[in-house]
Amino acid sequence: MSNITTQNSSALTLSDDELVDVLCTSLYPGAQRQSIKLAISYCRAAGLDPMQKPVHIVPMWDGKAKQMRDVIMPGVGLYRTQAARTNTFAGQTEPEFGPMITSILGGVEITHPEWAKVTVKKTMPNNSVAEFSAVEFWIENYAVKGGVDKSIAPNSMWTKRPRGQIAKCAAAQALRLAFPEAGAQPTFEEMEGKTFFEDDSVLPTPAEIAPKTLPAYPAESFKNNLPAWRKLIESGGKTAENIIQMVETKGTLTEEQITQLRAIKSNVIDMEPA
Repeated sequence: MSNITTQNSSALTLSDDELVDVLCTSLYPGAQRQSIKLAISYCRAAGLDPMQKPVHIVPMWDGKAKQMRDVIMPGVGLYRTQAARTNTFAGQTEPEFGPMITSILGGVEITHPEWAKVTVKKTMPNNSVAEFSAVEFWIENYAVKGGVDKSIAPNSMWTKRPRGQIAKCAAAQALRLAFPEAGAQPTFEEMEGKTFFEDDSVLPTPAEIAPKTLPAYPAESFKNNLPAWRKLIESGGKTAENIIQMVETKGTLTEEQITQLRAIKSNVIDMEPA
């Protein structure tokens, strides 16, 4: 198999198979190899470095095939990269937040901003600077915990970072408004935890998408992937709940395996301002 020659990363001197192996055990643990190859192809076509994870592999429901499938979705960072490449991106404002309110969702009480606003600036042909603002409401964007119980409580990331997550959604919307040529696809940050139906006229039954219908996740795969998952959790790249949700799109974990993952603690100190 030929080497990838994209000049954006020295890591891409690896062969395709070597790069898939690296991504499978680091940035995309547990993802199907074919999905990782698709992400690499996406990056190659756009001149992007897959080692910087500009795109995400997101399991979503295919209404026509009536099964879960992996979808390649951009991250908000990719939209910023594409905007910068136009040489007209003049930056963006710090996010503004609405009043903090308390909601009870799925039996969980959480305090969050009502909305977030981000403004993206763009240099126009006459050298004036235009501003494109987007306001996104927290309640309309938060990712649900889901799981077997179909909980509508926010997931661990939206619980821990209620301001940071909604700010990403507002930024993505503002970037699309300012740079429509960069793409109109929702970002991973906006779609995380949501259910997507390609065919809304044929909705899946709960039995069709319930994680409990999946076979057991292979014990050998769990053992092999655990070191990579541990590094991700300890470095703050993923939470234990992120890993659990991701793995259970492929197979059902045992209670012992879930407990083992949740026992891993992040070594990153949360420096988010109050």
